Amino acid sequence: MGKTDTVIFDLDGTLINSLEDLRVSVNYALFGFRYPKQTLEMVRNNVGDGIEKLMERSLPQGRDNVNYEVCLDIFKEHYKTHMSINTKPYPHITETLVALKSRGYKIAVVSNKFDVAVKPLCKKYFSNLIDVAIGQTKDTNKKPAPDTVYIALDELESTSDRAIFVGDSEVDIQTAKNAGMDCISVSWGFKTKEFLKQNGASIIIDSPLEIFNYI
Repeated sequence: MGKTDTVIFDLDGTLINSLEDLRVSVNYALFGFRYPKQTLEMVRNNVGDGIEKLMERSLPQGRDNVNYEVCLDIFKEHYKTHMSINTKPYPHITETLVALKSRGYKIAVVSNKFDVAVKPLCKKYFSNLIDVAIGQTKDTNKKPAPDTVYIALDELESTSDRAIFVGDSEVDIQTAKNAGMDCISVSWGFKTKEFLKQNGASIIIDSPLEIFNYI
């Protein structure tokens, strides 16, 4: 990792704790149909694969539910205007990003959250610290496909052999592998350290500042 000049981060569970706002918007979508509410722990287990999967896992009968598309649309509209009420960066994230920038590292965010949420959240919480922010769109394959990682690398004029991926889930581990780069897994996110180990994590850090031990 000594030649690293680019750090690509996942967003939810890695840079920001967004669980409560996600839970509120999911339950807002479910409420009109009187479906069972989702707890914070349920949402924690359901995130990571994009909002389509989040809603599928939150609804009785999943995508076979006759109201799946309607609930998904309701969730999207509600979350767009409520996505930063309880959300906040994890401790030491901002100072880590500042330190990375001051040392000349290129920084990107690549997330399975929909793009129209990723960009404003990055701008709100991290201002000019993020060089490129990419979320899910209809035109790109979501993680663990490496497509959005490659887009970020192109925009940053970097390559896989000069980059590392930092994330909190098994999806991030697989994404890094598919993109041909190393992965640093974080223990403060939505998945447990034991779960990460079981899913192939080779490096797990307990504080954002530990990133500097590996780049």
